[in-house]
Amino acid sequence: MTGGGTAAVRTRRALIYALGLGAVAMLFFAAATVGRFPVSMIDVARILWEGMTGLPQDVGDRARAVVLDIRVPRLTAALLVGLALSAAGATYQSVFRNPLVAPDILGVTSGAGLGAVLAIFLSLPVAAIQAMAFVFGLGAVTLVYSVARAVRGAHDPILVLVLAGVVIGAVMGAGIAVLTYLADPYDQLPAITFWLMGSLAGVTFADLATAWPAVALGLVPLLFLRWRVNLMSLGDDEARALGIDTERLRLVLVVCATLATSAVVAIAGTVGWVGLIIPHMARFLVGPEFSRLLPATVLLGAIYLLGVDTLARAATTVEIPLGVLNAFVGAPLFLWVLARARLSWR
Repeated sequence: MTGGGTAAVRTRRALIYALGLGAVAMLFFAAATVGRFPVSMIDVARILWEGMTGLPQDVGDRARAVVLDIRVPRLTAALLVGLALSAAGATYQSVFRNPLVAPDILGVTSGAGLGAVLAIFLSLPVAAIQAMAFVFGLGAVTLVYSVARAVRGAHDPILVLVLAGVVIGAVMGAGIAVLTYLADPYDQLPAITFWLMGSLAGVTFADLATAWPAVALGLVPLLFLRWRVNLMSLGDDEARALGIDTERLRLVLVVCATLATSAVVAIAGTVGWVGLIIPHMARFLVGPEFSRLLPATVLLGAIYLLGVDTLARAATTVEIPLGVLNAFVGAPLFLWVLARARLSWR
């Protein structure tokens, strides 16, 4: 490629990133006006300015409370969940060299679900539900790795890891089914169903304060390791020939992606499709190279979940569960992605 062509490609990518950041900011601002209690854009701007600067603005107390106490935490959670799941999905797809891999491939979502359902079954407080979801999500992946190491032998380590994830995920799913069957149908069962369908309705600043450090701890190393992730796509033998300790790097990448996924699943419940379809959409824009794919995936994931959550709040008079609407939007979108990419199932 010529120098002019390279410069044009870099300019295009920089423009994509800039437009992505602008879209996130604009969508966040527009979404803050939407809801059962409408707030004008001018009032939202004043409220946000007051929140950032501390300078009092001429707005109603009710509008201020709705925007600052309800919508801003929820929209921030949508950003956090979207970017974390999409980044985790891109990482898993690169690590396992499979474009159909999602963040729940190693059982993290099922494990977090079992932890949350068990906490609800035991009538524990919200903080304990989130803590158990986070711990069980990490524990599920730890168990997957332990099983994979025990039975790996001479088999392909990636295949064994994926199969172990399927087995552990099925066991966790069975545990969820048993607890759901035994739960009190008038008190516990509705709470379990609501959590498993996913929602950002009850997210507070306190929830965000506990989730974002784990997300940052998971995603920041991915930024520093993004160049090495490209070598993993060549295969283990080729990566080792280039001086990469594939076993250690794969473990670090999986731990980072799992940490971010567990943190957001703990506060939002089960949110599917994001980590599967968003990396594919990002590849259309910037290509498969991970150092460029990761920031594009993060931006698209934030935009996508902001839009879906806003639609969940505004589409009907009754809020649609995030997981349900996400499936309705994500499934057709994924079919479109498959058609565009012309992926082969053979």
